[in-house]
Amino acid sequence: MRPLLIVLALSLAAAAAAASASASGARPVIRTVTDIPAAVSSGAAADALFCDSWRLSVETANAGPWKFIPARCAAFVGDYIEGPRYASDSAVAAADSLAFASGALAAAEVGAAKPAWVFDVDETLLSNAPYYAVNGWGSQEFNETSFDEWVDAAKAPALPSSLKLYNELQALGFHVILLTGRTEFQRNSTEANLLFAGYRSWEKLILRQPSDIGKTAVKYKSERRAAMEAEGFKILGNSGDQWSDLLGSPMATRSFKLPNPMYFIS
Repeated sequence: MRPLLIVLALSLAAAAAAASASASGARPVIRTVTDIPAAVSSGAAADALFCDSWRLSVETANAGPWKFIPARCAAFVGDYIEGPRYASDSAVAAADSLAFASGALAAAEVGAAKPAWVFDVDETLLSNAPYYAVNGWGSQEFNETSFDEWVDAAKAPALPSSLKLYNELQALGFHVILLTGRTEFQRNSTEANLLFAGYRSWEKLILRQPSDIGKTAVKYKSERRAAMEAEGFKILGNSGDQWSDLLGSPMATRSFKLPNPMYFIS
């Protein structure tokens, strides 16, 4: 009986506290978690609420593999990418990366190894938003031909916070290595685009070779990180917009996920 008495006492105390708060005009400490409010159960407001929660599910990998953004979220994704939230999310990720990097060289006991930071390219260093803006923000089936034409144009802008982080890491003494899922035949256009966007002096640019075609991004990038370690690099940091940029063995000491609600790569 004693546990039941304790529960009843706690319930009465909570009710009394809520009543007191209501009487005084204060906001009650204990609040009920409700389902989606009826006021936003349909229409544009409901779409915005759903799409914001969908984006969180994507970024945390709760959504698992997916092919397209929900059709109702195309406008939301466009507003997110072109508005201040994407820039702010990217800037916070870069600030977290720099905060780690600033102390990592001293704390990591690198020894004879060369301290390295690995960057993905698309949606990490370069933004393909101009391409996706006219292709449904990821709500349409991926067209490899049109995307390759965009890559060949070599006009993708830099993500400003990534360019800033890139330069800051080089100033700290990191060897910057670029590891992309682009293929070897796109090397010239990729290098030209990186230079156009303001990136300089990378240690190496690694692209998929013919033997890598068909491998998942996790397998391909893990193999390349293992090769880096065999060459004497110590991978302290890794930045990418996909979990497949970051997962697999070996992993960096710290990995940093940038936002990307436009597409998923396994």
